[in-house]
Amino acid sequence: MGKLNGKVAVITGAASGMGRATALRFSQEGAAVVLTDLNSHGGEEAVAECAAAGGKAVFQRTDVTSEADIQAAIGRATREYGRLDIMYNNAGVAGAVGPIEKVTAQDWDRSISVLLRAVFFGMKYSIPEMRKVGGGSIITTASVAGLRGVGYLAAYSAAKGAIVTLTQAVAIEVGHDRIRVNCICPGGVNTPLVHRGTRGGQQGAEERMAKMQPIPRAGHPEDIANMALFLASDESEWISGTAMVVDGGVNTGNIRFRVPEAGFSGPSFER
Repeated sequence: MGKLNGKVAVITGAASGMGRATALRFSQEGAAVVLTDLNSHGGEEAVAECAAAGGKAVFQRTDVTSEADIQAAIGRATREYGRLDIMYNNAGVAGAVGPIEKVTAQDWDRSISVLLRAVFFGMKYSIPEMRKVGGGSIITTASVAGLRGVGYLAAYSAAKGAIVTLTQAVAIEVGHDRIRVNCICPGGVNTPLVHRGTRGGQQGAEERMAKMQPIPRAGHPEDIANMALFLASDESEWISGTAMVVDGGVNTGNIRFRVPEAGFSGPSFER
């Protein structure tokens, strides 16, 4: 406990799944956290969880496709808590799904806006605040789909692959400011974004995902929160520009994920 004492973090997509688990973990480790999401109800519930665990947290409704909203979230952190040490660009969607010839330009652009453009904003506006306090840690949720493309998820794979190289490029630029820039590449993590509306719900997804990789269980949001905590803490002070794979071993082989119909898979709270 106490690995993040005195630090301030902003987490996007913190109302559910990996973001929510990370917000709770950060607050338990002593960080003050600004949780951001479009889902106000889930965000306020997550703040209450953090408070019940003895942490300091506030919720800021944020559309990550809006440059002004991300600026406002970072501004909330500095106004509320006086500094910014950790920026976790986590918000995401599955985005455009289906055969590439059926993906619309609108769904492609929306996917890239949420998955990649928002990360650019998070980096752009957090770096000046981190320089003021002598350093910090920028973390982004990428994916094993960014290391090895997944069929029928072309936009998602492209955006996540871009995050890996964006992470490397920005790490080069800000290393002398003692700002570390890393990304996490989850495998099959059983979150609401994954199991909502699927056969068998959360339990069904748990059973199916356990068969996807050498370690025979589904990934859980807490698995990603553990890696995010490491990257946010001083224990990783000499690690930057990396893509940390947290996937139960799935990246040792190739998985082809088939989506039967074209469309757009949005935020986890949308039905």
